[in-house]
Amino acid sequence: MLKGQAAIYPGSFDPVTNGHLDVIQRAARIFNRVIVAVADNSSKKPLLSIQERVDLLTEVTKGIKNVSVETFSALVIDYARKKKINVLIRGLRMTSDFDYEFQIALTNRRLAQDIETVFLMPSEHVSFVSSSLLKEVAGLNADISSFVPKAVERKLKERLNHD
Repeated sequence: MLKGQAAIYPGSFDPVTNGHLDVIQRAARIFNRVIVAVADNSSKKPLLSIQERVDLLTEVTKGIKNVSVETFSALVIDYARKKKINVLIRGLRMTSDFDYEFQIALTNRRLAQDIETVFLMPSEHVSFVSSSLLKEVAGLNADISSFVPKAVERKLKERLNHD
């Protein structure tokens, strides 16, 4: 563990998946404190409200004592500076994520040289799960229980009117 070091894991988490949770658990083993920062991005059309995403993340991370959940609506580097944290966590599921995440990391570095991005890979069994794909298959009433925590499965069934 990096003594005294904190990190921010930003994202939309719409919804949080087992892949996200795996990255959160990995980050919590490395850093003394991890803030899961839920982006309130008005340009995206989320399925779940910002409060629902925060509530779900709070519920599924309640057993991880050094993790907290917050929202932010500014540039993530501005949020990090406000929190006095200089490490951002980004998850890499597949190699296809790398190009996009690399662009974001380099842009953030250009805007804030004092903030570093650390990439973490989830376990193989959850590395292919994306929130977008998950919402699509959940909308078709597929069994998503192996992709998301139980609380998220319940919320998606409720939201998508599946019994």
